[in-house]
Amino acid sequence: MAMSLAQKLQSKLSHGMQETSPASPQQKLKDFIAVRVEPRSACHNRRSEDPKSVYTFDSERDAPRSELCREGGEKGRKCIEMEMYATQLFQAMQDQGFYCALPTDPTRTHMECKPIPKD
Repeated sequence: MAMSLAQKLQSKLSHGMQETSPASPQQKLKDFIAVRVEPRSACHNRRSEDPKSVYTFDSERDAPRSELCREGGEKGRKCIEMEMYATQLFQAMQDQGFYCALPTDPTRTHMECKPIPKD
């Protein structure tokens, strides 16, 4: 049985857009919040992200996706979509050494996560 043009295009698009090894949500989270130190260069050692960055996340009620953002001073705000419920993301951020809570402004509904200082 021959495939229609629409089926061929759909097949090509779906196969072309698949990653060969999709990262787990936990690995994607670790990669996003990781602080990397670039090798010594003319610019000296500089961190690619501020280790004290505040992260925020938000999602619709009971949604399987959450938006995680790094609020980064001079680098600006960077956001990614996570395939995690907000409760899972809350736990994962705590597991990575962050304290997460609602902001003090009662009109805000997102969660704010700050790194727990290491002694």
